[in-house]
Amino acid sequence: MPSEILKISPEAPERQIVDYAANFIMRGGVVAVPTDTFYGLSADPFNLAAIGRVYEIKGRPESKALPILVSSVEQAVSLVRDVPDIFLTLTQKYWPGALTIVLEATHRLPLKVTGNTGRVALRWANSKVACEIINAVGGPITGTSANLTGMPACTNAADLIIQLGDRLPLILDSGDTRAVVPSTIVRLDGDEWMIIREGAIAENDIQKTLAA
Repeated sequence: MPSEILKISPEAPERQIVDYAANFIMRGGVVAVPTDTFYGLSADPFNLAAIGRVYEIKGRPESKALPILVSSVEQAVSLVRDVPDIFLTLTQKYWPGALTIVLEATHRLPLKVTGNTGRVALRWANSKVACEIINAVGGPITGTSANLTGMPACTNAADLIIQLGDRLPLILDSGDTRAVVPSTIVRLDGDEWMIIREGAIAENDIQKTLAA
C-alpha cells in the first residue's frame, strides 16, 4: 500500500498535520519526519511493537540502538541514568542541532530501543516539525534515519518513496533538508568522551568546547 504523503511547512508546521502525525505515533504507527539533517523514522520509543516495526521497515539489525529525538534538555535528562557535567556543556553549546549524545539509559526505556546495549543516543534536532510533533505526542520519539539499512539517508520525500514507499504508512513532506552529512555522535562515560561518528560538528570543535 503506498504511503500517505502530507505537505508540512518547515517554518510554521500546520497544527492539524502535526496532531494527525502525533496521533498516528501514539497509536503505535511509524511516521517519516523531516529533521535538520535527514528524514527520520518516528515512533513511540516506549511501545515495543512500534519499535519492532521501525526495525522491520529499515531492515535494521535489532542489535543496533534506535536514536531518540527530544525537544528539551530536561526531556533528555529524564531518559538517562547519570548526567555528567560535559553533557550539559555540550547541550548548551550544540542543542538544538546536529549532535547526538550517547549515554547510559534509564530503566524507563525498553532495552529493545537501546539495541540491548543499555545505552541511548539522544538528539534535540533543530527542526520545528520534529519538535512540534514531540510536543504533541507529549514525549520523545525515535529518530533513526528513514532509509533502508545500507542505502543512502534521504533528504526529501521523493527519495523516501523510492526506498520505503511500500513500507511506510505516512510521510511528512517539508521539502529537501539539503543535508550533506549526518549528525555527529559522541559517547560519554562520566567525564570521558569519544567520537563514534564525525558528522556536521567537527571533533576539533567539540574538543575546544570541552577544553574551554
